[in-house]
Amino acid sequence: MSKDNRPCVLTVAGSDSGGGAGIQADLKTFHAHRVHGTSVITAVTAQNTRAVTAVHGVPTRQIRAQIAAVLDDFPLGAWKTGMLADARTIRAVAGHLAGLPIPYVMDPVMISTSGAALLQPSAVSALRELLLPRARLVTPNVPEAAALGGRLIRRASDLERIARDLLADGAGAVLIKGGHQRGAQVIDRLFSNGELYEFVHPRLKRNGHGTGCTLAAAITANLALGLNLVNACAAATDYVHAALMGAYRPGRSTIDVLDHSAPVRKNAVSRSPRRQE
Repeated sequence: MSKDNRPCVLTVAGSDSGGGAGIQADLKTFHAHRVHGTSVITAVTAQNTRAVTAVHGVPTRQIRAQIAAVLDDFPLGAWKTGMLADARTIRAVAGHLAGLPIPYVMDPVMISTSGAALLQPSAVSALRELLLPRARLVTPNVPEAAALGGRLIRRASDLERIARDLLADGAGAVLIKGGHQRGAQVIDRLFSNGELYEFVHPRLKRNGHGTGCTLAAAITANLALGLNLVNACAAATDYVHAALMGAYRPGRSTIDVLDHSAPVRKNAVSRSPRRQE
């Protein structure tokens, strides 16, 4: 049997027993992009489309063992983090992975779609100090950007100020997701190398679950496949939009789960990013 030379990527995140977010969404996204997905589970959540009812943090010794097993066998091309839960987990991950010379995408998961806290407030400083400076890209939504930046967000200029603060703290680039903002369009804003790029899609009438995890995983896959950062983000936002268009409701709530089998565009994107002068 011939060897499949597809890139290997890693997700470090929590498990979603409902299958719509976290590790489950990441691995489905990796598969759709034809990269080999590996995983380190940081927390086990009891979760469905209605709520997160319990969270169990994985002991750090087991987190370290998972990392060691992955690194011992797989040549990683890129990696990402999602739910890290607390400072001890952040320290364990940073101590074993932060020095890898490959692209790292940090999705600062703080609050679930249903409103459950997924990151202890005391862990935010550890996230900024230990992992943010190592990130090729950090992908907060608007509430996460406010928490990371320690600022209230009232207007678009506030987003730029927070992005500049995160860049000053060492992040390689910042993609602030626009799903929490109002309007007929969703505008995801990438601040990179002194430039602002906007990825614009029509807002869909969907109550999506796992969109942030899916976006970060798609960017990670695209970087491992060799795309530059702007094209990786553009293709990933297209992918999430397509997956959200095909979203469905497997549970009894009004939450939509993404269709991760949506078509993937690896090279060209349907909408060129708007570069702001």
